Amino acid sequence: MSESKAMILGVAGKTLADEERAFFRAERPWAFILFARNIGDADQVRALVVELRGCVDREDALVFIDQEGGRVQRLRPPLAPNYPPASELGAIYRGNSDAGLRAAWLMSRLHAFDLTSLGITADCLPVLDVPVEGAHDVIGNRAYGRDAGTVAALGRAAAQGLLAGGVLPVMKHIPGHGRAQADSHHALPIVDAHWAELQERDFAPFKALADLPMAMTAHVIYSALDPQLPATTSHRVIHEVIRDEIGFDGLLMSDDVSMKALSGDFASRTDAIFSAGCDVVLHCNGVMDEMRAVAGHAPALAGRARERAERAMAMRKAADGAQEDAIRAEFAELTARSAVA
Repeated sequence: MSESKAMILGVAGKTLADEERAFFRAERPWAFILFARNIGDADQVRALVVELRGCVDREDALVFIDQEGGRVQRLRPPLAPNYPPASELGAIYRGNSDAGLRAAWLMSRLHAFDLTSLGITADCLPVLDVPVEGAHDVIGNRAYGRDAGTVAALGRAAAQGLLAGGVLPVMKHIPGHGRAQADSHHALPIVDAHWAELQERDFAPFKALADLPMAMTAHVIYSALDPQLPATTSHRVIHEVIRDEIGFDGLLMSDDVSMKALSGDFASRTDAIFSAGCDVVLHCNGVMDEMRAVAGHAPALAGRARERAERAMAMRKAADGAQEDAIRAEFAELTARSAVA
């Protein structure tokens, strides 16, 4: 892996502006992320992905996307069908655990077909948050269920489906966003649950899937762990909880540094993210002035962070050779059967 900066960056539109092209060539982000604003037709997306990789001279540069199903799905028809939210997979699982696990695997395998056809190689999935009664709906039906066992089981199946199709999964939002009473896109949530409650419910799915290659942090304060700082910028949460208690030693990326849950300017936010122990900073909105500030404070991807990045990329194998039509037909039959039942 040639030298890269420890950052994942978005772009403003469907094609690169000259300023973006020059910036990416100079700053060499480790990876990129796409959003709905970047998506036109298939040829356009493929061309954008190729150009992004060309800017950093790395054909293996990861390109991320949030393709969960339900309301968080960047690819829409005709590029991809509208998939059900995770809660519907959970409903199948509650009726028949084998059918639910198969449905979760199939849907992720279909995501992999959709993504790899466009050159996209990493999906910010599975969502391993476990909502509680009265929590903000920012997670809501994006969760597989309301118990840690269901979330862990279906999250594992979803991750395996992505990997089978040659796409890297990213579990989120570690160590758990399910109790949050606010949307961290707009405000800083504070969770006052005790350590034992967090350990039993919130941490459990992440601990069960700690062998996955990548995870995204939660911009959430857990007052029992660190009453001042959200997980993303808390040295204690990252080292004592995510690394030690949960046992995750994969690549840890921040959630979007531009979200309102974080305070300070972009330089200080970036410094705080790396000082706390994140391996990579994520910036999503493509705003050039913000990206320049992030890039000015993002270090080279080196040491343990580079090792984790290389280990993650090594987990991306060739697709399993499954037939897309057969997978689509099986998923349609399974979900239709569960709807009737």
